[in-house]
Amino acid sequence: MTLDRYLRGADERRVLERKMEAEGRLPPGQALTLKWPVLHAGAVPAFEPKGWDFRAGGLVETPIAFSYDAFMALPKTQLVSDFHCVTRWSRFDNRWEGVAFREILSRARPKPAARFVMVLGHVGETRYGYQTNVPLADLDRDDVLLASSHDGRNLEPDHGWPLRLVVPHLYAWKSCKWVRGLIFMEEDRPGYWEKAGYHMYGDPFREQRFS
Repeated sequence: MTLDRYLRGADERRVLERKMEAEGRLPPGQALTLKWPVLHAGAVPAFEPKGWDFRAGGLVETPIAFSYDAFMALPKTQLVSDFHCVTRWSRFDNRWEGVAFREILSRARPKPAARFVMVLGHVGETRYGYQTNVPLADLDRDDVLLASSHDGRNLEPDHGWPLRLVVPHLYAWKSCKWVRGLIFMEEDRPGYWEKAGYHMYGDPFREQRFS
């Protein structure tokens, strides 16, 4: 690309950014990125398939616990969605593959009193070192899944391998990396970043970055 084309805003990133903005897909205060930046709190955990499990409990009819092999044997789905980080970048048309969140709901069967979920992620050597809160209604959607693949490849460890939650309509800190468990709750409670001042909900189109 020539300098003249760049200065006229004709580079690929700017062209796509204007397109997403015109289509109403770019939230306010966000900039399109063609890369996938790495951001998280704490160290990337070591992954050992034999010791890995996924659990769901709290206000459910059937608490569940899957080994790695059992979880990976669940029905898979593929979805394409956008991804918005609270640090003001957005990545579009991500291709995910994983287990639809509704597959978990159908097995755990949340009780009527359950209205919120605390999502638990493995950080460093701490099995449940990260937590983020999400309303159950925001997880019980067609486009929410527990992903193991991104753009045709297994997730990189920095991006959450072997499993990360994907909640496309909320800021990406709600899409917990290295997810290991779910607690179904009656009342909302703040998670890791929410305790530090981030918004309890996190809608990108309403710029709900901080409380």
